[in-house]
Amino acid sequence: MQSALFDYTLRLGDTSLIIGHRLSEWCGHGPVLEQDIALINIALDLVGQAKSFLEYAGEVEGKERDADTLAYRRLEREFRNVLLSEQPNEDFAFTIVRQFLFDAFQYPFYQRLTQSKDAQIAAIAEKSLKEVTYHLRFSSEWMIRLGDGTAESKAKMQTALNELWMFTGELFEMNETDEMLIKEGIAVDLNEIKPLWEQRVSSILEEATLTQPTTTWMQSGGKKGIHTEYLGYILAEMQYLPRAYPDAKW
Repeated sequence: MQSALFDYTLRLGDTSLIIGHRLSEWCGHGPVLEQDIALINIALDLVGQAKSFLEYAGEVEGKERDADTLAYRRLEREFRNVLLSEQPNEDFAFTIVRQFLFDAFQYPFYQRLTQSKDAQIAAIAEKSLKEVTYHLRFSSEWMIRLGDGTAESKAKMQTALNELWMFTGELFEMNETDEMLIKEGIAVDLNEIKPLWEQRVSSILEEATLTQPTTTWMQSGGKKGIHTEYLGYILAEMQYLPRAYPDAKW
């Protein structure tokens, strides 16, 4: 039970951490100042969520590893984030599509997670839901604005959607960890989240005049520690300072 809870909280923390780090790469590079700041604020929210889940994961594990240790002292195969979260920014269109597909999942997921019988998980979800509500509104508005915008913005959004779609199936994959914790009333049954996600995505894509990809082939592995080549580069940058100066104190 404790092992399953550790794996579950680690998965939630890792996914928020990695996509938060991806968004942080926009700092100083946003298309306009307002959106630059908005993306970084969302990144801060996600890293804050990651910290809460990783701190709890460390408590559950009982090996005196705190959030910083879990974030900075693990290798790629030890991370449990979904592959969607580690995909590169490429351009503003890719970032918005990636964020929207993720936000459309996070919103109903966190709604259900607030009902978890694990008080700590429920509390983190309750606090995070307020942030995720804004994230979804932000990414949805930009999906519509760019999808139903110029010919160039529409083409870029469609390209991003087509290329990122194959990573969405993993959002709803479950394993023994999920099954065990669902029985205990702790985890969320992702089969209940999928139709809500599909409805939201379909509605926004229609308003954005974008075509939903029809491919059913999905790429996964992140929840099991099997990642794309991109995660290694993320960790090399993110972990450099604490690994180079392990005893440094701020």
